[in-house]
Amino acid sequence: MKLLALDTATEACSAALYRDGAVGERYEVIGRGHATRLLPMADELLRAAGMTVRDLDAIAFGRGPGGFTGLRIAAGVAQGLAAGIGRPVLPVSDLAALAAAGARSSGASRILACMDARMGQVYWAACDCSGGVPVAVGDEHLTDPDGVALPEGRWFGAGHGFGAYPGLAARLQTRLTGTDAGLLPRAADIARIAAIDFEAG
Repeated sequence: MKLLALDTATEACSAALYRDGAVGERYEVIGRGHATRLLPMADELLRAAGMTVRDLDAIAFGRGPGGFTGLRIAAGVAQGLAAGIGRPVLPVSDLAALAAAGARSSGASRILACMDARMGQVYWAACDCSGGVPVAVGDEHLTDPDGVALPEGRWFGAGHGFGAYPGLAARLQTRLTGTDAGLLPRAADIARIAAIDFEAG
């Protein structure tokens, strides 16, 4: 299976090419300019693989939560490319992608993915990654940092929500095994999740 994944939901901009289990990625933290960088990243990946967009089986994108303008960029590019070649579009949660990154970096299977939503709020979800793909334990949320409430057990915190609101980790310290506030969603993780979704129909 060949799948292109795109993500512009945060200050990171990334594209990834999934080919039968192997993943190549272009990733930059740029703040602004996602619309200018995204297609060149995708083109670089396809050229390096000796492929064109018509060789793809599907196109995936980070569906958020995240910044409105960024979400429009990834969704618009994914839909435009897919419509041109008659391929399906696979939306993937950016919180699930962040949880996958947290599980990979920490070795933990229970991840609290938390992103800064600005204006004093955070996007968050608790995910079980023990099966190789993040499964949300409950809903995705947008709350004040004080509204983050973990299910039972011990969790690893992933995402820049912990960096933006240090008091969050302090409040949950008895429930957290650690945190990585430097993690952002990546297209490579979106591609891996989308590949599983695609194969599952």
